[in-house]
Amino acid sequence: MKHLFLLFTVLILTSCMETEQNPFLTEWNTPFGTPPFNEIKNNHYMPAFIEGMKQHKAEIDAIINNTEAPTFENTLVALDKSGSLLTKVSEVFNNLTSAHTNDSLQAIAKEVSPLITAHYGDINLNPELFARIKAVYEQRSKLVLSIEQTTLLEKYYSDFVRGGANLDDAAKAELRKIDEKLAKLSLTFGDNVLAETNGFELIIDKKEDLSGLPAGLIASAAETAKSKGYEGKWVFTPHKPSLIPFITYSNKRDLREKLFKSYIMRGDNDNEFD
Repeated sequence: MKHLFLLFTVLILTSCMETEQNPFLTEWNTPFGTPPFNEIKNNHYMPAFIEGMKQHKAEIDAIINNTEAPTFENTLVALDKSGSLLTKVSEVFNNLTSAHTNDSLQAIAKEVSPLITAHYGDINLNPELFARIKAVYEQRSKLVLSIEQTTLLEKYYSDFVRGGANLDDAAKAELRKIDEKLAKLSLTFGDNVLAETNGFELIIDKKEDLSGLPAGLIASAAETAKSKGYEGKWVFTPHKPSLIPFITYSNKRDLREKLFKSYIMRGDNDNEFD
């Protein structure tokens, strides 16, 4: 019995420590509330996503279970304010996976994507929640709403309708399958484009082929080449900081064309990333 009590105590303390150490589950005392990237680790994302979805669900349930008649405040405003933690972690995660991703973040994306899809499907296809939104929408002409409030009401109503709220149960189930498939395809597409972008290198070993390029770009290309083991050469890639200045300033039309095509042909090269 003592061993069970000790194990239970350790689990509670561990859980509390993880919560305290997770930056997403604390207030950010940073300039303008910017994310403390130096404190955020990859292992913080999944617990924050899970907690964010849990809190969001509780907030949605509170709107649905409100015994008062639907109003703009207790339905639309409450809905608009819900999901703050989930939004907080999603914005950081999505920006990083778009601009500075790695294998670990991509693995997390594959794990969390179906969970997020199902979570928002539960919200968008919830008949009780939509009934409250619809009730407010149908009496909008009698309400004294500002332009902004009217816009918010109309946007939520149209988003729910377009999201399948008016479908029957069979059609809703089919829509969920489509959404799940789209989520998986979107991740695969993004991974393939990234692999193609990272996989191409325009290696230059003649100084005359650098004609027209700014000194800073040349120096950067030399550093890239050195980091890849091409000492004494220059490497340009389809990544925008390399691509755009190269095709803007290079005097070598054939090389501009080669690098440009590497960018526009990503995902269309008859390989495993096609």
